Amino acid sequence: MKVSFHEIAEAINQAHRIAILSHVRPDGDAIGSQLALTLSLQQMGKEVSAWNEDGLPESFRFLAKSDLIHRPPSDSEEFDLAIALDTASQQRLGTALHAIRRASWWINIDHHISNPGYGDLVYIDPVAPATGQIVYEFLRAENLPLTQAAADGLYTAISTDTGSFRYANTTARTFEIASELIKTGVNAAAIANKLYESYPKRRVLLLGEILPKAQFAAGDRIASLVLTNETKERLGIQPDDIDGLIDSVRSVEPVLVALFFEELPEGKIRLSMRSKGDRVDVNKICGEFGGGGHPRAAGARIRGNLEEVSSKVLQRVLHEITKSL
Repeated sequence: MKVSFHEIAEAINQAHRIAILSHVRPDGDAIGSQLALTLSLQQMGKEVSAWNEDGLPESFRFLAKSDLIHRPPSDSEEFDLAIALDTASQQRLGTALHAIRRASWWINIDHHISNPGYGDLVYIDPVAPATGQIVYEFLRAENLPLTQAAADGLYTAISTDTGSFRYANTTARTFEIASELIKTGVNAAAIANKLYESYPKRRVLLLGEILPKAQFAAGDRIASLVLTNETKERLGIQPDDIDGLIDSVRSVEPVLVALFFEELPEGKIRLSMRSKGDRVDVNKICGEFGGGGHPRAAGARIRGNLEEVSSKVLQRVLHEITKSL
């Protein structure tokens, strides 16, 4: 599943017009990786377009140069090279995928174990805690430019996907890279303040709405939250307001699996699933519903209404929990 960094660098060197894409509902890893690689390739003299179906989330606008990330145009365009970052399946590029009329080469750089390996050049490292860590290793290995704004983006990518260096996916190398980025001038405290201590008021109001309705099952080993379209519309909730809310119940003792069901306008339910420990592989469960991710963090989009989808998923998780006891 891996080509060498040198092969990826060669493809970049031979290209002039490059598109860098990330998944719908982008998180810090997607945006930080996308921004860092965009800035590096621009420094090399490449013509780069950075697209995401949802554009730039409000929560990451503090990053310098982040306004380089746009929604894709309505008319498709041709590129020498398209690079997908942090995107487990090509379809999760959404409208950004359809905005590529043609690309001579596709590069797929990711850390999701569920990634099937689409593209011409594929680099998937499921051990890496964040795609941002892979991008950092790539830039350093190939002596490509790393600007201050790019370093900030990579630190953001790694911090968010490791839960601020708390999750089990954090390795010794992750801390080394964080240290190296700080030595380049990254202000870790300032970034942490923006990521974890600068939420909009509407997010607090949202927590006040959904936490009292949290459901627990299997002797409190399963916890779930539900978010309806009505609540989102009434409170003016933005997609990035929802990121991390699942941790409110995941952190409860003795919860083993946390679920977040979000109603979407198009008749689907967005499922987020988190597991504590190795007893339950949530990537496997989400894969059965057409999604995927990591063994301890995965998701899916499931057609149906909240009641039927949540009931189906809860029964499946309950079965897995019972097996593990």
